[in-house]
This record gives sequence, structure tokens and C-alpha cells, in this order.
Amino acid sequence: MEQGAQGSGGAGTAAFGRAAGARVPAQARTGGAGRETAGDRPAAGDAARGEHTHGETLPAGPRPLVQRSSVRGQILAALRAALVAGELRPGEVYSAPALGERFGVSATPVREAMQQLAQEGAVEVVPNRGFRVVERGPRELAELAEVRALIETPVVLRLARTVPAERWAGLRPLAEATVRAASANCRAAYAEADRAFHRAVLALAGNEQLLRIADDLHRRAQWPLVGGPAARSRADLIADAHDHTALLDALIAGDQEAVRTLVERHFAQG
Repeated sequence: MEQGAQGSGGAGTAAFGRAAGARVPAQARTGGAGRETAGDRPAAGDAARGEHTHGETLPAGPRPLVQRSSVRGQILAALRAALVAGELRPGEVYSAPALGERFGVSATPVREAMQQLAQEGAVEVVPNRGFRVVERGPRELAELAEVRALIETPVVLRLARTVPAERWAGLRPLAEATVRAASANCRAAYAEADRAFHRAVLALAGNEQLLRIADDLHRRAQWPLVGGPAARSRADLIADAHDHTALLDALIAGDQEAVRTLVERHFAQG
């Protein structure tokens, strides 16, 4: 963590280490010929520039083995989970070498994952320092909810008229997964389950471009707001999750008016 993250203290850093820190085996940390390259090692002056690496120690216990080809993907997933949980905090700067130390990998897969997050708009590159988590306010969240409603509502209403009840019933496990994650107050798990449910609903339209756009908007809507790691309470998550099961009930019953009411309310709540 770099200069912009100094004010958060060790508690937030340690929490990030616990939530996102699955270490990668030593053989996955090296360069192409089994040697770590100089570009992957933290520079000697990193600490002097404020790139903190405190809190790298991770909980004891077995850790899953990771194949080299999947390191970047697992780091990206862990960073996304930390972002949703508020452990990568808006406005703070994080360096690839420091995060690499936390994950037990070289800086390279972290830097690649952060570049992907930069493309998605979650972070921005700070030259010679690292990546700053983008600061967002309530207005941006409201705008995202409005755009999602404009895209998804007519699609769901059309599908309500054409998709048979048994197809909707097949989505029940996905809706129930959101309820479990919300009840456990696990924001990262809820974010994944929530997107999986919405993606499965929209997938019935058979439009790949729709899925890509809607998933990108949905992911952006889950990023934390400035001023706190999480804007929504556990009760909000539970209410949101129960909207999913209620929507499925209405779709299975063919109650299009109830479907319209539930979809509009769902997006109005953000």
C-alpha cells in the first residue's frame, strides 16, 4: 500500500489480507525460466516511498494449490472481492509489489489484474506509485441503477411473456444462493451470487452483447462508495435477495404485473 493508504492504519490492511490473501505456491511466483525477474521484485526504495507491506502475514492453515496459468485469474478474483468488501478503499493507492507480497506472488500477476480493473474503471494508474481505487458518490450509483433499469427491465418483461415456467424454476438455486450469502453478510459472495442470478435471467434472451454490457454495469454498481467500506446493511442485502425469489415466483406463476412491480422496485433500491 502506498502513500494514499497511510491513513487507514493496520486494521484495514490486515482485514484485506484475511479476506483476499490466498498465498500462491513458490513455483508460481517465478518468471518464465523459474527465476523471478527484476521487474517482478519490489524495488529497494518502495518502503521509503510509502509502499507499506505490513499485514502480509496470512492466517495459518491449509491453502489451495494454484496452477501458474490461473494465478492472474485468482488474484483478479481476490482483488474484486476485496474491492466489493471495501478492503481496497476508495481514494487510496496500492502498489503491485506490496500486494504481491501480501498474496505471496510476484508483482507481475497483481499488476496484470490491476490493469484489468483499470480497464473496468475500478482503479486508475498512478505513475511510479501504483493504482488508486476510484472514488464514487451516490449520484454515480443512482445513474448506474437507472441505466441498468432501462436495459434489463424491458428484457425481463419480454421474457416473462415467452419463457416457460420450468425454465424459470431452473433458476431457483441461483436465487437461493443470494439469500444464503446475504444472510451470512458476506458481501463478496453476495456480489457474485447476485450477478450470477441476473446473468442467468438475461441469458434467456440469447443476446451475448446484452450480457456483457449488463454484467459490466452490474459490477460497477457493486463498488463501494466514498466514506465507508459498505453502503448497504445486511438487512438491505437480505431484502434484495428475497426480491430474487419473489421475482421467480411471479415469473413461474405468469403474473406479469407482479413481475413489473418487482423489477422496478429492485432497481429503484439500487
